[in-house]
Amino acid sequence: MRLQFALPFTSVQKMTAPPNDLTSLAKLISDSVAVVTSEYARAGHAPPTLESTAEDPFQSPESVSERLKTAIKTIEAACAQLSATVASPGHVVTNKSYNFVEPVCMRVALHAKFTDLLLDKPEGVHVEELGRLSDQDPGKLGRVLRTLATNNVYTEVTPNVFANNRLSMKLLSTDAVSGLVGHMSDEAMKASVVLGDIFEDPVKRKSSRLEDSAFHHAHAVSAFNYYGVPERAQIFERFGQAMVGWAEVTGRAMLPKIYPWGSLPPDSIVVDVGGGNGHATLALLKAFPALKIIVQDTGAVAKQGRDYWEKEYPIAIQEQRVDFVGFDFLTEAPVAGGAVYYLRHVLHDWPDDNCVKILKNVRKAVGKNGKLLINEFVPQYIVRGGLASNTQAPAPLLPNYGAANRRLYQQDMNMMIQFNSKERTLEEFVNLGETSGFHFQKLWDGGEAGIVEFAPA
Repeated sequence: MRLQFALPFTSVQKMTAPPNDLTSLAKLISDSVAVVTSEYARAGHAPPTLESTAEDPFQSPESVSERLKTAIKTIEAACAQLSATVASPGHVVTNKSYNFVEPVCMRVALHAKFTDLLLDKPEGVHVEELGRLSDQDPGKLGRVLRTLATNNVYTEVTPNVFANNRLSMKLLSTDAVSGLVGHMSDEAMKASVVLGDIFEDPVKRKSSRLEDSAFHHAHAVSAFNYYGVPERAQIFERFGQAMVGWAEVTGRAMLPKIYPWGSLPPDSIVVDVGGGNGHATLALLKAFPALKIIVQDTGAVAKQGRDYWEKEYPIAIQEQRVDFVGFDFLTEAPVAGGAVYYLRHVLHDWPDDNCVKILKNVRKAVGKNGKLLINEFVPQYIVRGGLASNTQAPAPLLPNYGAANRRLYQQDMNMMIQFNSKERTLEEFVNLGETSGFHFQKLWDGGEAGIVEFAPA
């Protein structure tokens, strides 16, 4: 009997080889690393190392050139896509399912103030000493820190001896970013774990009501009512710090650069609608001191804003270049007479019907020559072409730069979790504006967040 064996398909019929994405991705990484190196050299600074805790000349978004920004985004996107391409799918997916562990460990680090305890100690500190200083179990601390160090936050210098690095420095208690990490790894994360429950509820999964959000489900109170009560005074203070940290990492200091503020007449009023403590327009007034700023938010937040400006920019209060006015933007119009009505990360807290209420109230205040500027994330579809085609990543990267822009899409989910709301595409912003009595004029590229400009219709 003669046995016959089927030959592999590729040996019978030669197929056209697809483009080698691995080589293309590796080249994108190599070329982008060369750009990063040259940009640091041009600034007279050595390229970054993970272990370094020294000040980085490109730490803030506004200090990064367009060339360097593109190179960094390409490295982030290509490295993540290359890893996902070559590693076992089961390995990749299960690793992603463990993503909750890292923020949990960062919350522990923040509470114990590890970064503060390790400050100016490049040789590191043993977990026994850290345990004594923080009143924590040394064995557990070592495991937490080792998990973080494996994810490049902190460095294990010698066994059980840990030191700060360039990432852990952002967990310093005086750094505003630590407030943002604290907020996300505490009340926001507790809410995120029940999002699955919401999608399993036949009523809540189709609702846009604040009361049907995952946050309300987890905390038995809405995110708007969670803060500002006496028993959560420290959390409220941290939330204020978190908003400053959020503004720093998303480029609040880009605001003076991405809109022609200098074309406004002297003493033009910019109304910061729902502006929190006014952290965004503080940078604007420093860059354009001829402007006047009115920060409007709830009464308690407005008071917090005055305290913040007294510390950060007292001369603006002394010279009456800034004022703080409490109001409810769902039921009241902001002050009239503004040249610009500016909303930074406000509408993403609300479903469409509330956004229309807010914008219609703003419309009541905007004069015929006034402007409305909405400064928010503007997500892209993950397909080529369309309105955002000029800012898309080169193939074979995902068109939206994938992992390099994941915070935008994670923030969209965060808005769903906390407020039952969302980040919006450009088309969605245009529809909201037109429904509320405005006419779309232009999308200004503001780095991570864009500015959507409207004029009264």
